[in-house]
Amino acid sequence: VELWQNRISSLRIWNKDETWPDVSTAALLATADEWLTPYLTDVKKVEDLEKIDLKTVFQYYLPNELREKSDRLAPAKIAVPTGSMISLRYFPNGEPPVLAVRLQEVFGMAETPVINHGKTAVLMHLLSPGYKPVQITSDLRSFWDNTYFEVRKELKRRYPKHEWPDDPWKAQPVRGVKRKA
Repeated sequence: VELWQNRISSLRIWNKDETWPDVSTAALLATADEWLTPYLTDVKKVEDLEKIDLKTVFQYYLPNELREKSDRLAPAKIAVPTGSMISLRYFPNGEPPVLAVRLQEVFGMAETPVINHGKTAVLMHLLSPGYKPVQITSDLRSFWDNTYFEVRKELKRRYPKHEWPDDPWKAQPVRGVKRKA
């Protein structure tokens, strides 16, 4: 639910001229009688309350047009060159969302992904095979051209079973350890 709140809050901040609702916890609590009442018809005891799936409830909180628009403008996940769908982490204050992805999965990816009609660049946290951040960038092209070779030296030493190509532009993206033929 918090991830959904952060996505909608970010859209509200980024697009002040549009009608995105306030979905802060305080605003939702103040309007709970509007959005929660339809889900209380079968509630007889506390255990019934616990069965209410708030994630589903909030999916229907937005009108259809805004729900579809939110999925387009602020997707929950982004595809990377390996085909993996990686979750974006949004923040309630409208900071650029973070895409934490293993470095090897984005070999050959030239541009930093953008969302929100191309107005908001994603902040990429490039991770080692051990899922530790090795670089944070909002300019992937510059990383490949300038910083990759320094990072590569360290990663090659720490993760010798993984491929660390000389040319990341032409390298095949990899999900895990590349299998020897």
